[in-house]
Amino acid sequence: QVQPVESGGGLVQPGGSLRLSCALPGFTLEHYAIGWFRQAPGKEREAVSCISSSSDGNTYYVDSVRGRFTISRDNAKNTVYLEMISLKPEDTDVYYCAAEISGIATTATFYDYWGQGTQVTVSS
Repeated sequence: QVQPVESGGGLVQPGGSLRLSCALPGFTLEHYAIGWFRQAPGKEREAVSCISSSSDGNTYYVDSVRGRFTISRDNAKNTVYLEMISLKPEDTDVYYCAAEISGIATTATFYDYWGQGTQVTVSS
């Protein structure tokens, strides 16, 4: 079974940086579209950043993070990263990595495989 595993979350001060990682143990990530989602308590899950499974490397960023977050794929390390800089308190949330065998989409229902989430807290 495909089971995404996230890491890299933590507590950081405003203006700080974090790098989240997503891996699919036992599977090759380059064949999968990867989406990073966040879901604050009581809120609907929404896409933060997504990257396609194609060689074109199409990406998506929600407006609130564009220019601050960067999603990338390192096939040699079989890992997808979400680099976050200039973090703001409003970035605080649980971040989930989701995977789908092909394509790309910004809706949660598109993705079949989900990680357990990693907590990102931005606070002074």
